[in-house]
Amino acid sequence: MKKKLLILLGILLLGAVIFATALPSILKSQGLHPDYDGPSYEVPNGRALIVTTSHGVLNKPGETEGKATGVFGSELSVPYYDFQDAGMSVDVASIKGGAIPIDPMSYKFMIITGADKRSRKDTKFQDQIQNSLKIDNVDFTDYDVIFLAGGWGAAYDLGQSDVLAEKISQAYFESDAVIGGVCHGPLGLVKAKDKDGNLLIAGRKMSGVTDKQIDELKINFTPLHPESALREAGAKFEASTAKKDLFATHTVVDDEGRFVTGQNQNSGHVTAHEMMRLVTER
Repeated sequence: MKKKLLILLGILLLGAVIFATALPSILKSQGLHPDYDGPSYEVPNGRALIVTTSHGVLNKPGETEGKATGVFGSELSVPYYDFQDAGMSVDVASIKGGAIPIDPMSYKFMIITGADKRSRKDTKFQDQIQNSLKIDNVDFTDYDVIFLAGGWGAAYDLGQSDVLAEKISQAYFESDAVIGGVCHGPLGLVKAKDKDGNLLIAGRKMSGVTDKQIDELKINFTPLHPESALREAGAKFEASTAKKDLFATHTVVDDEGRFVTGQNQNSGHVTAHEMMRLVTER
């Protein structure tokens, strides 16, 4: 009996190891973090700015404690290396400046991306996220591309920042910058206004993480939800869906060709490349 029990435990352990080994591939096959197979672009001497949250706690209303969160790793690392590998210089800024919190879930073995692994060994990248620029001190008009990274932390400060809203408006009116982001990142666009005081993104096609995905993940207590906030700002919200929206993706370019927004963590490559396409074509 003891021998049979040991054999059974061994079989179960082997099965668990095989499943754990296969899990990243299984999730990828369902649509999580797809590889990019579209056209590539060269933007030599181009400049990109990636803006992230400074909020690192997944807290409920009225609370100050909760699970660690921040920017979702791949929503920073994927566009960072896509821009850099295209010949662009990349700066990283955050709402408060200084060290950027990265959601520890980003680095779980089953969902960590190649860009995440690359970033963890990249001393320049690590220096930039430990000493990020404060958005107040950054001239957004100096950049060809402005990318707003997502993650749960962005729900707490990107859409609430008057400074970010003013910087986005300034970049739109005083430069040719292509502006965009993925997942919760587009929340940074919802308060930006035009010269008449109207919301800048009203009437524009936009995407971001869906209310459905937020409900599926059971994290619906954050201050802002992209789909709801974008619709409230007058944007024409677009998204794809799946049995679980965690495995869906969608990227949309507004009719003017100034804003490129992606649905979620799966949309980083396409969003970054569409932004670079617009830069090369202008």
